[in-house]
Amino acid sequence: MTKISVDRPSPDAYFMEIAAVVSKRSTCLRHKNGAVLVRDKHILSTGYNGAPRGLPHCSEVGCLRKELKIPSGQRHELCRGAHAEANAIIQAALHGTSTAGSLMYSTHQPCILCAKLIINAQIMEVVYKNPYADKLAAGLLKRAGVKLRKFKEKVG
Repeated sequence: MTKISVDRPSPDAYFMEIAAVVSKRSTCLRHKNGAVLVRDKHILSTGYNGAPRGLPHCSEVGCLRKELKIPSGQRHELCRGAHAEANAIIQAALHGTSTAGSLMYSTHQPCILCAKLIINAQIMEVVYKNPYADKLAAGLLKRAGVKLRKFKEKVG
């Protein structure tokens, strides 16, 4: 029997590519972020950044952070949008899916607000593609025993 070579992505590349596709649903004007929660190589939920359910999106009403000239990484509370990581956790909760022991793939390194949610959701590891200058978030995740790993493969 002849073995045929198949160009098959690693699990990390596969789930990171899905996170990138999820990010295309984002309605944020500044950043297109996507997140995928996985356990045992099965998707639990996905999330992208955008306004809360039923409220106008920034793509419709403009960016409050841009209007107020708030630099990236500061004053997270002054934003209409919920982050991709938070939305992935919320979607799992809405559908009764435990996130304990799961792995999160995110297009961006989590901020401090999402880091706290990740810790409390008992997510064990976050694999991210794009760095984010938030040393407090990275330190908090480390102290809580959540592995933070930069994705280094090529996607799609």
